[in-house]
Amino acid sequence: MSVNKVILVGNVGKDPDIRYVESGVCVANFPLATSERAYTTRSGTQVPERTEWHNIVLWRGLAEVAEKYVKKGSHLYIEGKIRTRSWVDAATSQTRYITEIYADNMEILGRRQDGNGQAAPAVSSAPRTEEEPADDGLPF
Repeated sequence: MSVNKVILVGNVGKDPDIRYVESGVCVANFPLATSERAYTTRSGTQVPERTEWHNIVLWRGLAEVAEKYVKKGSHLYIEGKIRTRSWVDAATSQTRYITEIYADNMEILGRRQDGNGQAAPAVSSAPRTEEEPADDGLPF
C-alpha cells in the first residue's frame, strides 16, 4: 500500500492562470508559497525564514472557484497529491520536468476584500469524483 497526500496552507503568489482544454474543462494553475518561521536555536544560532513555492493545479469545479475568488495574496488550504511530469521543450529539444500539486480539495481561508470593498464569500469545494483528463502536453 502507498499514500500520496499533500496538505498545504499558504499564500497565492500570482493570480491563477485559467484555461479551458478542448473538451471545455476548466484548468487553473498558480504558485502557492508556504513559509517556515525564522527561529533561534538554544545555542544562539539564527535560522532564517524559509519559503517553498508549490505549483498548484486545479481541475473542473475547483478551477472555476479559483477563477472567481482566488487572487494573488489569497490564503488557501490545499489538499492533493504530488505529480511529476516531463515534456520536451520545443525551443531547446531538452526534456523538462515539473512537480505539481494536483488539488482534490481547496478552502479559501479568511475573507478577502474585492475591488469594491465587498468581502468575497468563504468557499470550500468537496473532493472531485472524476479523474482529470489525460496530460495535454502543455508545460503548465
